Amino acid sequence: MSRSPGKRVNRREFLRGTAATAATLVAAPTIITSSALGANGRPPASERIVMGNIGYGGRASGVLDVFMAQPDVQVVGVCDVKQQRRELGKKAVDNKYGNRDCQAYLDLFEILARDDIDAMLVATGDYWHSLAACLTARAGKDMYCEKPLSVVIAESRAVADTMRRFGRVFQCGTQRRSVDQFVFAMDLARRGLLGELKTLYAETAPAWLEPYETRLPAEPEPAREEFWWDRWLGPALWRPYNHQYASRGFWSGHWDFSGGSITEWGSHTVDLCQFANDADDTSPVEYWQEGPDVHAHYANGIKLVLTQPIGQGSCGVRFEGTEGWVEVDDSGHLEVHPKSLRPRRGLGKGYPVDNHVRNFLDCVKTRQQTVADAEGAHRSITACHAANICKRLGRPLRWDPAKEEFIGDDQANRMRTRAYRQPWRL
Repeated sequence: MSRSPGKRVNRREFLRGTAATAATLVAAPTIITSSALGANGRPPASERIVMGNIGYGGRASGVLDVFMAQPDVQVVGVCDVKQQRRELGKKAVDNKYGNRDCQAYLDLFEILARDDIDAMLVATGDYWHSLAACLTARAGKDMYCEKPLSVVIAESRAVADTMRRFGRVFQCGTQRRSVDQFVFAMDLARRGLLGELKTLYAETAPAWLEPYETRLPAEPEPAREEFWWDRWLGPALWRPYNHQYASRGFWSGHWDFSGGSITEWGSHTVDLCQFANDADDTSPVEYWQEGPDVHAHYANGIKLVLTQPIGQGSCGVRFEGTEGWVEVDDSGHLEVHPKSLRPRRGLGKGYPVDNHVRNFLDCVKTRQQTVADAEGAHRSITACHAANICKRLGRPLRWDPAKEEFIGDDQANRMRTRAYRQPWRL
């Protein structure tokens, strides 16, 4: 295989060359398995995307199953700071492939060091998403990264910049961009079938997810292999171990680890509003609170309202224009006016990730931009963070999307970032 001096041959090129060479050595013993060359409708190894997983929690288990269902994917490693999760992940992968080849890792740097892995599923807690994504990109791997992309604005900006700098394919796990009922609603808005867009409504999670700050009493810290507490905390401020912190019901509503109800569902619903408004390169320019809701305006005059509830299920959105409106959610609830805009077929319900996963894998092969790339994910989560800051400070805010800073408000600007615990840095 000829190549220019200094050019690194990637794994797929190497395997293609190996297979071609093997084909010419007809007298040599056959050492390449039918699985490696492709059998039972499965692509040969040279055409498969080899994947690993960082963070095997409840969300990861479902998404990883979808990846493994794709014939052109081979999952080879699972990493988690909890022994129980590592073992569950390895078992799931081994059961899928009928072997014991999946490697279980405690340390994410070990799985990132594998040269044979092309892409990662990053499904850690929210406060690890940005850092894990940047580390994955620096290791030369593409990634499907769960939402919310960040805990503060500066983190997701670092992710978008890092993906661009290292040329990585990135898909944010905002899968509703690829789910039929939401695609239908966004299409009505983007094609002008609702007339001139006026107001976009994004549902936020129930109020019990409103974030807070607390310190729990110290408990005896588990052995590192059982639960690596220091690594679980990662960039978050140090605190003594207490088992409740690691419960999703706790950390997902805690300021050190999450943005609460607004980022939990807003990372999906605000994201859908952004896409419907063709605003993947910007965010609203002003924010204010009316009762429990946060209102915002885009530079083009369209209004965004973060509220609850919308529709009959979770993650509802409503788009209103001068000539019509559409409302949709996860339950399959779909209302549209005028009735002539109703789809001719049922669009289903729920939020399956299949199409979103497939879009990511296709883009890994073509090196094209995914439907939920890092810049768009950054801009939508920025709107969520700005809404949170507006609520926390209890006053209106103005935002400059070009400079990505609040106008004339030093306190709000300090809340765009957070201190990282050493030795972590973006």
